Amino acid sequence: MFSFKQFTIHQDRTAMKVCTDACVLGAYADVSGGRILDIGTGTGLLALMAAQRNREARVDAVEVDAAAFGQAVENVAASPFGAHVDVIHRRIQDFGADGKRYDRILTNPPFYTNHLRSPDAAVNRALHTDELPFQELIDAVVRLLSPIGQWWVLLPPYETETLSELAQNQGLNPFRTLSLRHDARKPIFRLITGLSFQPSEHQEEQLTIYEPDGRTYTTFFRDLLRDFYLIF
Repeated sequence: MFSFKQFTIHQDRTAMKVCTDACVLGAYADVSGGRILDIGTGTGLLALMAAQRNREARVDAVEVDAAAFGQAVENVAASPFGAHVDVIHRRIQDFGADGKRYDRILTNPPFYTNHLRSPDAAVNRALHTDELPFQELIDAVVRLLSPIGQWWVLLPPYETETLSELAQNQGLNPFRTLSLRHDARKPIFRLITGLSFQPSEHQEEQLTIYEPDGRTYTTFFRDLLRDFYLIF
């Protein structure tokens, strides 16, 4: 269980647990607009963070894994934002036949390709690209994103480069990147990228989570997560 200031995430039945980089995505991504989509919601974390930040939006949270779907439904129902978030049990490849478009899409997708598999099918589904290859994810975003919308995605550096190249082939261009480091001596371990159909200058920022002592959170991190983390 992970308790935030305004909601609690139970995660005993989900393969993808709450992690710092996902929380940064939920706090950093632009979630303005009336319709928000969370692809692969897992516990419902990103959907609930978006609903807390934008009380006027309708948030659709899509999840393919049955156990994770059930847990997300429970987490949303127990939160103050249940009336604003719909959790849907479906493959994103099959979602959205009604032609609805979203102002913002959030994704913390699986990215392992040739890594050793777990005996747990849910873990493989959450971490490996077998059931949601990057090209199929991009196809879904192209179909579901508003022409003036934004897609925010969290990936390691190499996978970000791969996905960005594929996305640009379909007219989605990176306009902002946030690089995440544990501390100033460590390499970049995740990138949060905003993509859009609209041409725009690419802006880059960097977030270091800890001060050089490896224990004290930086001001940037504290300010970003202040509305969510109980320790701030």
